[in-house]
Amino acid sequence: MEELEKYFNLEFNDKNILKTALTHSSYANEHGCASNERLEFIGDAVLDLLMGKYLYNENKNYNEGDLTKKRAKNVCESALVEYAKACNLKKYLLLGKGEEKSKGRDRISIQADAFEALIGAVYIDKGLLETYKIFDKVVITVMNDDSEDNFVDYKSYLQELVQSDKRTLEYRILSESGPSHNKVFTTRVYMDEILMGEGIGKSKKEAEQNAAEMALKKLAMRSMKF
Repeated sequence: MEELEKYFNLEFNDKNILKTALTHSSYANEHGCASNERLEFIGDAVLDLLMGKYLYNENKNYNEGDLTKKRAKNVCESALVEYAKACNLKKYLLLGKGEEKSKGRDRISIQADAFEALIGAVYIDKGLLETYKIFDKVVITVMNDDSEDNFVDYKSYLQELVQSDKRTLEYRILSESGPSHNKVFTTRVYMDEILMGEGIGKSKKEAEQNAAEMALKKLAMRSMKF
């Protein structure tokens, strides 16, 4: 946890509040301590405020409706998990044995909730100004990264969807073409050796994301049960 403090140049007055921010309810139930759910509630409100102010200042020509949509996009769960990934927050989570065993550390909802709880913990312990150390270092950086513009990590959603039924996913590169400075990759994703989707992209990551998106759409259309 000290490593996380150093990363954000923070020094908590109450170290326990940082621990609570990283404590999932499964761990809290096993150890008889508080979970991060209350801090998540506060963090959600604080992040809304920080995002609202940032967007208001940066987008002079946006009306209320535009600002509301932009804020919603940048504080939704898929955005939150990208912020959590940017600071490797899952490394510091405290999970119960069962949740740990079921790979809860990689769950989108758990990482997203923990990021909000971290914001809440800093606000409670250090005040509003200190929360900008997280907002500026992680949130704005990720927002300004064009590769993360839509904040939808289809691979993670697909992985979480199939994990519950102990199915396996595998991504295979079908082809790679074009010059070194402008390559095009074609990737397929298989679930238990069943072809579920195919994607094309300018990088392996983009191709995999597009393949996962197609797989999710196929599952939705078929209303498959896991």
